[in-house]
Amino acid sequence: MSLRKKIQKKFKTRSYDLKIDALNSILAFAEQFPGDDDGEAIDLLLDHLQMQNLNSSVVDAESVQGVINLLLGANDAAEEPTFNASSLAVIDAFLVPKYRYDSVRKQFIEHTSSLPVHGEASAKTEVYRERFNLLLQRVSRDELFTRPAFDPEKSQFDNCEISPIQSLVFQMGRKWVMGVISQLEDGHFYLEDLSASYKITTGFFTENTIILAEGEMQNGIFKVINCGFPPLEDRKKTLKTHSGYDFFGSGTLTKEEKNRLKELERQAENETFVILSDIWLDDEEVLGKLEKVLDGFESLEIVPSLFVFMGNFCSRPCNLSSGSYSSLRKQFGKLGRMIGNHPRLKESSRFLFIPGPDDAGPSTVLPRCGLPNYLTEELRDVIPNAIFSSNPCRVKFYSQEIVFFRKDLLYQMRRSCLIPPSTEETDDPFEHLVYTITHQSHLCPLPLMVQPIIWNYDHSLRLYPTPHTIVLGDMSEQKVSKDRGITCFNPGSFSTDSTFVAYRPSTQEVGLSAL
Repeated sequence: MSLRKKIQKKFKTRSYDLKIDALNSILAFAEQFPGDDDGEAIDLLLDHLQMQNLNSSVVDAESVQGVINLLLGANDAAEEPTFNASSLAVIDAFLVPKYRYDSVRKQFIEHTSSLPVHGEASAKTEVYRERFNLLLQRVSRDELFTRPAFDPEKSQFDNCEISPIQSLVFQMGRKWVMGVISQLEDGHFYLEDLSASYKITTGFFTENTIILAEGEMQNGIFKVINCGFPPLEDRKKTLKTHSGYDFFGSGTLTKEEKNRLKELERQAENETFVILSDIWLDDEEVLGKLEKVLDGFESLEIVPSLFVFMGNFCSRPCNLSSGSYSSLRKQFGKLGRMIGNHPRLKESSRFLFIPGPDDAGPSTVLPRCGLPNYLTEELRDVIPNAIFSSNPCRVKFYSQEIVFFRKDLLYQMRRSCLIPPSTEETDDPFEHLVYTITHQSHLCPLPLMVQPIIWNYDHSLRLYPTPHTIVLGDMSEQKVSKDRGITCFNPGSFSTDSTFVAYRPSTQEVGLSAL
């Protein structure tokens, strides 16, 4: 394969289209490394290019040349197993690709046209339809719910094949159904799929969650015997089934590129993320505690690669009626100067800011856009490598996929429960929360009346395939949960409990910390 075609293929794999002038610049760059048969120089260029947050997938010469100049100025650094910009990518919720599952073609189809924030009425219906189809195709691969084509030891009554709700009218005996818990009438909850709905005798979990229920028809009512969430699928199995899709939004990679990233990740086992939630900048006591944290990490031999600051950034709701925008702008500037007083952190660490539910913004609807530029301008002047992303947002660290979400979700989920959660397996509310969002493959499976979601961007809250790590910034106590290769933790409230987390993504080691 010619060098030109190799470059075009690598860029196409990561969803980039090259203009002629950009291709010529990359050719000239690659020809400076004649022994690079594996194309590592091109891969490194691509890694850095992804950090540029380009406005278009069409790459021009100007965008490429800036990255080339940076690499040629430090071409020896690429060989060192130290942290650099190419190891980290932050994906804003509004840039996550949208995929819809086509149940007829049995494949995902990417939505390529623009997505308006104010969707049509049909978009609300599609939210639940797409959530249902996503989980249904996942359940259809579970061996418990897959009917074997030939199995002489099993009769047709021994399997757990899922029946459409509409078919229950004509079928006898115990059946399994899958549907969305819906409140079609005040005080009356129904189990609904894409064909019909039937009243259930008691409420399970929260409204709008998707459940599997075993039962039988009695006098026109489906009497539930057992019910639960759709079984969780192993991440590797999902990726094997749906290879080639960029669900996470960080670009698709070849097998060789994935192996290279995993090797670099193993070498970066000492890299640390420091995560704090609820940093009230208008509280001098909180700022004093934060300075102690920064002092401590400044003195370490290897400083953290990334600091994640999650809102709220004010001790009271920051909206138009509060009239505190100008003072909050100064407080962000003060935070920038505080970070600037720690030269090693300023030079070697990156800082990611994620807004909280009560922070300044257009509304409380999810996903939330990043903090307004007006508030953060003074901080940006001091800390140019600060990143202000959406809530939720995604971070790719080499091969690790990490989702950050700041929301007091535990309280709202418990309050919205139709019946108390079972204590048979665990009585830990955080364990119930993690189990719910992972099995629902959704960060916030609350009713839209409780937590509004932008209909056209509901996909940005999906947890499919299941990421390696989920960080839930919550006002509740500090917790960590690990199950089936998924690490989920709550760093706690820094302002009220002085808690935070030091996390090593390469090993998924969670260090619960406090002052």
